[in-house]
Amino acid sequence: MEGPTPVSALIHAATMVTAGVFLIIKCSPLFEYVPTLLCIMTFIGALTAFFAASIGLVQHDIKKVIAYSTCSQLGYMILACGLSNYHISLFHLVNHAFFKALLFLSAGAIIHSLSNEQDMRRFGGLAKLLPFTSTMLLIGSLSLMGIPFLTGFYSKDLILELGTTKYTLISQLATDLGLITVLMTSFYSFRVFYLTFMGYNNSFKRVVEHIHELSRNMAIVLATLSFGAIFLGYFSKDLLIGLGTNF
Repeated sequence: MEGPTPVSALIHAATMVTAGVFLIIKCSPLFEYVPTLLCIMTFIGALTAFFAASIGLVQHDIKKVIAYSTCSQLGYMILACGLSNYHISLFHLVNHAFFKALLFLSAGAIIHSLSNEQDMRRFGGLAKLLPFTSTMLLIGSLSLMGIPFLTGFYSKDLILELGTTKYTLISQLATDLGLITVLMTSFYSFRVFYLTFMGYNNSFKRVVEHIHELSRNMAIVLATLSFGAIFLGYFSKDLLIGLGTNF
């Protein structure tokens, strides 16, 4: 949490936090021999998604909101593993890497341009001053919410659909928690965007005078991630979902 934003982007999107999920996926034949453990995993995953999202609702530090969002999405991945759909968990893991890295690096660009200020209550009205960064954060947020036809939609929606097809008490409870979490995710994502880019600017004058857009190299990185956050789910769904596709 306290590391530099590019490091946070790498850790939260692709390496440390997803290692546990990937280990469960690799050990899936072992887990399939213990149905009780799968039920526990389903419930813990749904509860993690719900609990982390509820914390993200009330954070004021922009990086902490995105970090708790990561924990919430990990809950969805564990939920998918508990439902014995490990390939869907991997699908969400890969998709999540793109839009979460985009969100973290966009947050880093905002923090850097505001002289290392991370409290969203001191942001506001930055859409005109940081148009490119605001667009990137919006794309990442919409993909995180699971807006149809963006990358997050293809895996996140499928996990919730799978929960409704199991017809067990645990899976139905997990699906209900997952649906509530979707609402909370949409709320805190909109809250981040609104407090940062809409309304009036609450920063000090000396900070506003030094606000600047990203360098070209950073802009290229964010633009590349934004393409992944928009198109990756559509192009990789046949590859990772498997049965019933023409891949």
